Amino acid sequence: MRAPDPLAVGVPRDDRRALERSLAASLGSAREARWILDDAFESAGRVAEREAAASARRLARRRAAGEPLQYVLGHWPFRDLDLLVDERAFIPRPETEWVTDVALAELDRLLALGAPPTVVDLGTGTGAIALAIAVERGARNVEVIATDRDPAALELAAANRERVAGRHGDIGVVQFRIGSWWEALAAGEIGRISLAVSNPPYVDQGEWAGLDPVVRDHEPHDALVSPPGSDGTPGFGAIEAVLSGAVGRLARPGALVIELAPAQAEAALSTALGSGSIEATVLDDLTGRPRALVARFE
Repeated sequence: MRAPDPLAVGVPRDDRRALERSLAASLGSAREARWILDDAFESAGRVAEREAAASARRLARRRAAGEPLQYVLGHWPFRDLDLLVDERAFIPRPETEWVTDVALAELDRLLALGAPPTVVDLGTGTGAIALAIAVERGARNVEVIATDRDPAALELAAANRERVAGRHGDIGVVQFRIGSWWEALAAGEIGRISLAVSNPPYVDQGEWAGLDPVVRDHEPHDALVSPPGSDGTPGFGAIEAVLSGAVGRLARPGALVIELAPAQAEAALSTALGSGSIEATVLDDLTGRPRALVARFE
């Protein structure tokens, strides 16, 4: 006889606490159960409580089957933004929120030197970094260009631009370009970019099989995995491509901020200095691990 589904039976429909306990038991997480339940009831609006409870059960089944919570909910916070997230793009992580802090500090430094207020987000995915910069520095007339080679990811980023503008008002100029890294830029944009920031793929293919199945089985492979660098550094190929294109495209002064894996710090410093950077530093994230390359060009 088939075992009863704890998400479908034994829960009074008018008892939200009982439903929350049932979801928590199925998911093994009271916090995730509360997120799912809150989201279902908030999304329901005027819909009957019975329908909201049914929606919560459906969402919980997807999560229990291994789908990332962010994809189950369909949106997720990034800094002060609430972004749409789905299988078209990598889910933004807290590390990238911190890398955005690094990029904003570098942008402020450049603007104080009189550099052009143009920023490029290379490999934008959901548009998280580009939109955060637009919202947080819009008052300084910063123009943001976001590139990605995947048209599906750019569709998601464009939807997020509309979502963010609807909630935050005028966010200034945020343009999207399709193409691989720097190749997506127009000729007239070359040389007037003060800051480029990127969270490129940096997982080595050899690490793929060992990733958490929640990541490996759902998030886009190409947004996570990169070939090795020319020196053999695992997962460094995309970072190397971004670095090698910076010198001919950035304004002077200009800077590049890249998220990386801790084991890639030495290769990143060497490549940056060999690619024309006059100063390169790798900063530790909030957990004390090397995470952000800052390369300056003057």
